[in-house]
Amino acid sequence: MAAPLSLHLEFGGGAELLFNSEKKHQVSLPGQAGPWDIRQLLVWIQQNLLKERPELFIQGDTVRPGILVLINDADWELMGQLDYQLQDGDTVVFISTLHGG
Repeated sequence: MAAPLSLHLEFGGGAELLFNSEKKHQVSLPGQAGPWDIRQLLVWIQQNLLKERPELFIQGDTVRPGILVLINDADWELMGQLDYQLQDGDTVVFISTLHGG
């Protein structure tokens, strides 16, 4: 079993409102047999951090449209999106580009 994984998670652009208005989270994911990927991270976030209205953050098994995801300052679309295998010390940023009117 692999060692626990330490990550920096950041939420911005209004997404932090779903996480007790906390923009930055230092989290430790439990060790598991295989590597953690973003798909598994989203499930973990929903179960452990997301305080309200998960439909504003998660849609199906991914983030809802309008949420920009950066992995170590790079667009997750360049990193394999849901299949990106997380590394110890990674920074994953979620920025909502949706604004109410």
